[in-house]
Formats: sequence, C-alpha cells, structure tokens
Amino acid sequence: MKRFNLYALLALLMVGCSCGQSPVENTPTLQQRVVVSLNGQWQIAKTGGELPDVFTATTSVPGVVDLAVPALDTVGTAYRDSSWYWHKRTFDLASTNFDVIRLKIFKAKYQTKVYINGQFTGENAFCFTPSYFDVKPFLKPAGQPNEIVIGIGSKAEMPDSIPNGTDGEKIKYIPGIYDNVEITLSKRPFINNIQCVPDIKNEKLRVVAEIETDTPEALTLTYTVSKSKSGGKVASKTVSPKATLKDGYAVVDFEIDMKGAKLWTPETPFLYELALSTGADDKRVQFGMRSFRFDAERKIALLNEKPYYLRGTNVCIFRFFEDPDRGTLPWNTEWTVALHEKFKDMHWEMARYCIGFPPERWYEVCDSIGFMIQDEYPIWGVSSFKVPQIAEEYRRWVRERWNHPSVVIWDAQNETVTSRTANAAQQVRTLDLSNRPWENGYSEPMAATDPTESHPYLFVQFLVNEPPMRPQLYADPEEGYRKYFFGKVRRADNDASEKLLMNKGIDSIFPNPSIINEYGWIWLNRNGTPTTLTDKVYQILWNGSQLTPQERLHIYGRHLAMLTEYWRAHRQVAGVLHFCGLGYSRPEAPRGQTSDHWIDIRNLRYEPEFYRYVKPSFAPVGLMVDVWEKSCSAAEKLTVPVFVINDLEKPFKQKVTLTLLKGDKIVSTRQQKVNVKPCQVEITPFEITLPKETGDYLLKAEITVAGEQVFSIRDIPVKK
Repeated sequence: MKRFNLYALLALLMVGCSCGQSPVENTPTLQQRVVVSLNGQWQIAKTGGELPDVFTATTSVPGVVDLAVPALDTVGTAYRDSSWYWHKRTFDLASTNFDVIRLKIFKAKYQTKVYINGQFTGENAFCFTPSYFDVKPFLKPAGQPNEIVIGIGSKAEMPDSIPNGTDGEKIKYIPGIYDNVEITLSKRPFINNIQCVPDIKNEKLRVVAEIETDTPEALTLTYTVSKSKSGGKVASKTVSPKATLKDGYAVVDFEIDMKGAKLWTPETPFLYELALSTGADDKRVQFGMRSFRFDAERKIALLNEKPYYLRGTNVCIFRFFEDPDRGTLPWNTEWTVALHEKFKDMHWEMARYCIGFPPERWYEVCDSIGFMIQDEYPIWGVSSFKVPQIAEEYRRWVRERWNHPSVVIWDAQNETVTSRTANAAQQVRTLDLSNRPWENGYSEPMAATDPTESHPYLFVQFLVNEPPMRPQLYADPEEGYRKYFFGKVRRADNDASEKLLMNKGIDSIFPNPSIINEYGWIWLNRNGTPTTLTDKVYQILWNGSQLTPQERLHIYGRHLAMLTEYWRAHRQVAGVLHFCGLGYSRPEAPRGQTSDHWIDIRNLRYEPEFYRYVKPSFAPVGLMVDVWEKSCSAAEKLTVPVFVINDLEKPFKQKVTLTLLKGDKIVSTRQQKVNVKPCQVEITPFEITLPKETGDYLLKAEITVAGEQVFSIRDIPVKK
C-alpha cells in the first residue's frame, strides 16, 4: 500500500473517514491499515557491544554505516572487529488503538537488536531476511514521542552456523540497515501474508492468505483486483472461504477469475494489484500473470509455456557496497531504474543477484520494467551451517519474494558442493505454490526440471601457465588459443556434474537444463588495468605489460563478445548470463578480483569498447562467424560458416552480409538469404577467396534488426 503522511492519515481515521472516499459495494474499505515508514536520517554511534550513552553522528536508513557523518571508521578495511553500530530516532503515533503494531526491518546485517523506549524488544541473527517485532507493549501513550534504537553487529560477531555472505573477493563487510524500516498498525482480523499464484492455463489467480483471528469460522473477505498502472477494476467480490488452521493462522484459499488477463513478460511487464480486506484490516500486493519453468526434455526455459532463451548478467550488490564510488546509489530509485534500463539496452532480460540481495525496491523496479531475476541466497561455502537453520532462512526468503513476477528462479547457493542446501530447500520449496525452479550451485539438482549452474571459465587455464595445465596449447603453437577454445562444440562445464559425478569416478553428467551464469576470466578494472585473477592471462596471451589501458579494453570487449556468441550459437545451455553487470572496481591495493564495465557509475556510462562489441553479441537475433584460425594463406579458399541465432518467437528472414576488410577498405562482399525458424539457429556457409596480398584482414558478418546493426567479426591474418 502507499505510504501517506501519518498525521494526515490518522486525522482522517479519527473523524471516521476511510481514505476520503465513500464505500463502494463489493470494494474493500481501504486504508484501514496504517504503514509508517521510518526511513530517513537516524543518529548513529559505535560501541564494543554496550548501548551507547551519546550519539555523535547521523546516517541514512536504509544504508550502510560508512555513510555516517562524521565518519565512525577511518580504516579502509574496517568492520572486521566486534563493534556494534547503534541507530536511534524518535517517532510519534497519534493513536495506538490498534490490535497489531508491528515493526519490520526488511534486511540488516550483521545481527539485529531492537530497543523501544529503553526496553529490549527482540533480536534476529539473520542477515538477509526480514525481522519482525511486536512493539505494542513497549510504546508510550498516543501523542508522546517514542524512541527506537536498532543495533547492528559486525561479521566477526556472527556465529559460524548462520550465513553471513562470506565472499573471498570482498574485504570490508560493511554493516548496516540496508533496506526499509516500517511500522504496521492494524485491527484484527489481521492479514499476515498473501501469496498470489497465477494460473495462466485456466486464467485464474489463486489467493492463499494467512490471517490472525480468534474467529476463523466467521471470516468474510472482500477483494478487488485492478490494473496496477491504470487502476481499472478487473474483479471485485465478497467471499467467505473456509479457513484451515496452520501455524497459528487461519489460512484461506480461493480463486479469482482472470479471464483475458495480460501476461507478464520482460517485453510486456503488465502488473495487477490485489486489495484484500477483512473488514478490519486490508493489505495490497502486486502480482503478474506469468509462469516460468524448465523443460526437462528440451532443456530450455519456458516463459508462459513458450520457449525463452535467457540472456543476462550478474549483480554483486554486496561487492558494490565496497566500491568507492557507491555512495547512496543503491537506495536511489531513479538510479536503480536507470541501471536496469541500461541492462535491458544490452539485450539482457535477466540478472542473477549473486551472493547478495539488494533492497526490496530493486525487485519492485524489476517487476515494473520487466526484468527477470535469479535470486541467489548469499551462501558461498557451507561452513558449519545446520539444515534446520538454513531451511528457516529459506522459508523467510521465499515468503518475502513469492509475489514478485520478476523472481523466476530460487538459487540456493553459489559454487558450493554440499547436500545441506538441497536438504533445506526441499523442506520449503512446496511453500511456493508457483513452483519456481531451484538452482543449487555446484551441488546435485533437486528435480529434473531444476537447472544446473555452469561457470565455464576457459581463460582460467592461463592463471596457471605451466604444463601440464594446458599441454594442447604448447603442442601446436600454430593452432592458437582461439581455435583450441572455440574450434569445436564443447560442453559448458565447471558445474555440478564435474564437481560431483566425475570426482567420484562416475562417467556421467546430470541431464538437467543448464545455465551459464558466469564466464570469461578476462576481467579488467574500470581503468583498464587487469585484476588479480587476470594479470597472467593478459601477460601470456597479449604481452599485457606493453599494452595501454585502451588496448586492453579493446581486447576485453572483443573476446567477451566471442565467448558470448560461442555459448549462444551452439545452444548447449538454456541461458547465458555475463559476469558481471555491477560489482566493485579496485585497481589499487588491496586489488580486486573482478570488476564491471562502467566508466561513470553515477551516470551509468558503459566503457565504449564493451558496449560496442558485447551488446550485439547479446542481440535477440545474433551472429557468430565460426572462424578461429591463427592465420591463413594468401589466395586460400575459405569456407566461412555464419551462425544466425534467433531467440524470437517469429521466423527471421533477411540477407546476411559477409564483408572482408583491410583497415577501412572493403576487399570483398557476399550476401545470402536466411530463414531461421523461431528459437532456432541456422548455419549459413560463405565461400570466399582470400587476397594474394599478405596482411591483417577482418571478416565481418552483419544484419540489421529493428534499426540496430548486429555483427560478428574475426581477425584473418593472411601470410604467404
């Protein structure tokens, strides 16, 4: 629901008016529930664990503690000790005449303790799921100011049994209340939770609601479904569904007719709003009519039961929290919208929120602009986590997100081999009645329709540069690394099959659909310098110390485009997600391991070489010139296979142009018609004769789609 000025709203309540409108038959009486946002400026102090006597700084909530003014920490790699950061503010309530007065802290790390008016209210050790506290017993009478103090611990204080977002490529682990804080006030029967379950086949919406009530047999509910943007009513009715008792709640389960509803897709992100009322409380949630699953036989994703090849990127929000240029950007809605629009401009329709959850507002943005999310729980390495505890965290996570149409995959963990995450996920996956697929890192998939995660880092071979790590490259120096990597169709490896089955001596692989959600290993910092993981790659392959930053960025853009084309063209996987669209850039000590592609993070300007070459490699109709020779002979006749990749639902019919260039001069041009079926790939061979004159040439295949030039290029050195 929308958040209104508290005093204005309570004034309306005291004169018996509900949101200034006359009741309409079969329409919920709106605004009976009051939601008070506590976002804004808070006082902040740092101690060794005890409550502070004085508060010497201010900070933003939501945010992280390095936003404090004046700063509380001065060491660049701070936050590794046992400090606590205490946030304080006051709030007024014009009325406390409510049955339910509940504080929600959407997300805070690491550990949370709450005091209201000096009284301990409760605590929560979880870092990535909401904290709820009943604050009614601790409030002062209406009209008197209340004081709230929220303490946030440091990672060092966390018990080993609780996930804390451990990431070997981070250094700071900055604490903070990094998402919204709000108080909900309402009468009973109180709607605790709503799950919207779209059924696109039967054009219905299933609604499952948890309600706090002492008289479940007497529940009468009123609902209205409206179009989210226009507000036009779709359905409205009063129902008396039979309630079942579960976990202390009355659970009601009923269906709403959604005949003719528009389906949610990245191209048409149509949203609806459900307003549900008990007569004493109301709750609003947005939802989209869509389904998402993987086809176990075809090994592809199905969006609304239609094939949908996934193209996207990764966001490492906790790494971005450590970026020196971050500031308050993650909590700026305009910047968040612009970021995801920039992603869509790259022809990305999906992101893996990798080893960390961003603020709730990001998910709302993705719902509204049409951007799919693989939501990865921040687990990388299991440590001493226990299955019941992980299951409880997963339960809270799923309940928080299950109405977001943008969230299409639950991701239990990153690159970890364990049975514990699957055991925990199996305890909660049936709670999501939309039956989203689960991905489980490097561990065994839980169902035939669950995808595996593949991280085929081909260039990692150059991180260790002595034989026998790559004997094939030494055996035939004329073959070259490109032909060695791309000259054959290879399985996208570095996945659960490799980590589990093959390590056990079993000559088999999991038959599940696969998603490449990391690849490359040729990262550069934003200033064009290599990262700690790519120093040797650039030195061995391209004599990196002799290159300028611009030359390295050119190599990066070209090779990332080749990798993208290769994995897309051979259709070995259901999706290709680049790594990464947002992270940190740490070119100075302590240097970082990866980076993103921005040259101006505040204004979201891509590095030009990345944008020039990688964007067309992700085009819905894409190309790949399948030529990888290190050199060719003068006057040689060459067959050039050109792959035309069609991710669209309709056939692609057009001429493909293949041009041989020397510098800016056109040496020869060929054209051929192609007719590529929907969601298919067609290989079109071109026969060309290379020039007698030696030198460096360039092959360029190109098409124009929706006014955009899409191309694939290859270097052709011609020798005698």
